[in-house]
Amino acid sequence: MLKALFLFLLLATFAHSSWAKVVHKETTETVNIQVEQITEGHGVIWGMAFLGPDEILFTERGGGMGIVSLQSGQVQNLQNTPEVLAAGQGGLMDVAVLPDYTDGDQVYFTYVKDKDDEGVTTLAQAKIADGQVVEWRDLFISDSATGKHKHFGSRIAFDNDGHLFFTVGDRGVRPSAQDLMKHNGSVIRLNLDGSAPDDNPFLGNSKALPAIWSYGHRNPQGITYDADNDRLWVIEHGPRGGDEINLVLPGRNYGWPEISYGKEYWGPVDVADDTHKDGMEQPHKVYTPSIAPGSLLLYQGKTFPDWQGNLLSGALKQAHINRVSVSDAGELVSEERLLDDFGERVRALIEGPDGLIYFSTDSGKIFRLSPVVN
Repeated sequence: MLKALFLFLLLATFAHSSWAKVVHKETTETVNIQVEQITEGHGVIWGMAFLGPDEILFTERGGGMGIVSLQSGQVQNLQNTPEVLAAGQGGLMDVAVLPDYTDGDQVYFTYVKDKDDEGVTTLAQAKIADGQVVEWRDLFISDSATGKHKHFGSRIAFDNDGHLFFTVGDRGVRPSAQDLMKHNGSVIRLNLDGSAPDDNPFLGNSKALPAIWSYGHRNPQGITYDADNDRLWVIEHGPRGGDEINLVLPGRNYGWPEISYGKEYWGPVDVADDTHKDGMEQPHKVYTPSIAPGSLLLYQGKTFPDWQGNLLSGALKQAHINRVSVSDAGELVSEERLLDDFGERVRALIEGPDGLIYFSTDSGKIFRLSPVVN
């Protein structure tokens, strides 16, 4: 009996310690870091959000959802997930919760809705209860329908004043990003109930949709709000060369496709005739060659003190985490590429309550990035 009990405890200890084993170590400019794998075997994990200090809710682009425990590594696959149009770059996309989230509160999602056989970026809310997604409700169905299955945007951020931002790509139709009567290529700003705030820049303009906060974006797949400085940052997946980080201001035009630093995928030909035009904003940073960004995080924790206030983005094509330092004046100062030889397409990034950085990959894994403890 004692022998069997000892064997059980030994196996339990081994199982608990092996689920998050270190898979990578490297030295950065400021700290030694290590990467631990938390879970694997999923689809493309597009979005993540902490439901508590031990639980990450994640979305899979194909339509699935799960909750992974950081203590055990076990995953609970959620039931009653919504019907999504999972095709090309689209499907079930981002997930986000308010900073003061408690059990039973609303969870916010973006997904691709099938509307007359065309995809539209849609914002929804629901609750998680007893292993199920319940009370699913569309809050905002964007006017962005095209038959192309790409450039959905779809990241979510909140400000300090009860507003939600989310991004919509140009949906593969370039000129639509300059059309204020469509949501294509825009950052949307809403109240938490899905209505347009009464101080949105185009409210009352008969030639523009009231939810639009900014426009002229290509495929903004990362967005983050700096509450301390009231800054909204967006990172855009550009053409071949020409990924951009933009400081987003209300009512501004960010130029796509009239201005761009990128080239066509099919040859060494500039996408646009110009890189500058009057009335169009310049990016704070351009990536040439492209890194193919898929997310954006403003790091605010204490675990990596030298990274406080930095912007981190997941790179798909260049397969790394991109760290950019930000000056007090909001200028982007320097860049460092973390996990440059890790070999994974980094999709989503979130900061945990513990100040550690968690990221997902297109290979269906979630990892934890932490300092090496000597």
